[in-house]
Amino acid sequence: MANVAVVGAQWGDEGKGKIVDWLSERADVVVRFQGGHNAGHTLVIGGKTFKLSLLPSGVVREGKLGVIGNGVVVDPWALTAEIERVRAQGVNISPKNLRIAENATLILPLHSELDVMREAAAGEGKIGTTGRGIGPAYEDKVGRRAIRVQDLKNLGTLGPKVDRILVHHNALRRGLGQPELEKSKLMAELTEIAPTILPYMEVVWDLLDRERKAGKKILFEGAQGALLDIDHGTYPFVTSSNTVAAQAATGSGIGPGSIGYVLGIAKAYTTRVGAGPFPTELTNEIGEKIGERGHEFGVVTGRKRRCGWFDACLLRQTVKVAGISGIALTKLDVLDGFDKLEVCVGYTLDGETIERLPAGHNAQARLKPIYRTFEGWSQSTRGARSWTELPAQAVKYVRTIEELIECPVTLLSTSPERDDTILMRDPFQD
Repeated sequence: MANVAVVGAQWGDEGKGKIVDWLSERADVVVRFQGGHNAGHTLVIGGKTFKLSLLPSGVVREGKLGVIGNGVVVDPWALTAEIERVRAQGVNISPKNLRIAENATLILPLHSELDVMREAAAGEGKIGTTGRGIGPAYEDKVGRRAIRVQDLKNLGTLGPKVDRILVHHNALRRGLGQPELEKSKLMAELTEIAPTILPYMEVVWDLLDRERKAGKKILFEGAQGALLDIDHGTYPFVTSSNTVAAQAATGSGIGPGSIGYVLGIAKAYTTRVGAGPFPTELTNEIGEKIGERGHEFGVVTGRKRRCGWFDACLLRQTVKVAGISGIALTKLDVLDGFDKLEVCVGYTLDGETIERLPAGHNAQARLKPIYRTFEGWSQSTRGARSWTELPAQAVKYVRTIEELIECPVTLLSTSPERDDTILMRDPFQD
């Protein structure tokens, strides 16, 4: 049995929620390994719709263990609110089915405040963060001044750590013309939230080692997408963590050799939220039509997503960088009824043909897509559960994508319903 890591292969919002839920039924443990509550996964189970941000998708299924790894930045107040929302929908969340790494970094109120302040001060230079404090929390983690989950059990000795983080943040706030923070207020907030979070605290690396040795199937659930990776994405218009599959190991405390299969999730077209380069973006009626049919609004933020044609050049690069074994192609049904479809197979940059995404964002912004045109299909693909139910042109579209990205499509999603899925290979059996 192969443990499986699921990562977004584009700019996020690829439909990971449905695919992770579909796989979590086959898994024993589901692990979140990076990001924070800026991520959003929508699951539809038994007619109920669950919108999750921090909680691993497995917790809404009975008998599954959800784990928040050390690579995640955890807003304890947002997590508490999310737990209460899910409980109100009839799901019991307790330390029996949810664990949080003792060495996970906490997002504090000062982080979200700084996020909003800096974006406002940046003007046209803003990068489009969600304002939830994700980036500032990761900055404090790397700066070795973060407050972590395990610190909540040692509140009596936490004073010097709070002093250290406030020296940094108050200097920034003074520079931005904002009032300084009081130590007593932050200490009171941490004291109040500690009893809610501490029961879930766990030595996650040890837990996962035991589960692995016991033969349990572990699913690693990524957030955002590979093109938002802090190293390999469209920097600086990226998230603040590594989103590629390698982070599944680092962000949970398990060896990379324990991750057997990497499933990348990609839409049959391309979307992006917020600012940043987007070579195949369609700012016309076709883009609007794709957005409307695909219901392209962010789960967490509600922000409208930018839409464009499928970019095979970008996805081919992602496959290599993220170590993707197979692709789950989602939302094929959104393309039903188009007379023709375009797929980007390369770019021109200042008149030169290239087949990769350059690292510089100025160069990325100057890319012009080179398209290959495909005949569309008029029949509906929505709800198809076998290849024989798909129009011939839809099959040709998928098979050509496989060739262009140099990676097999191992799973095809044809609607938001979890069972409307065509499986070519079970990742857990690889």
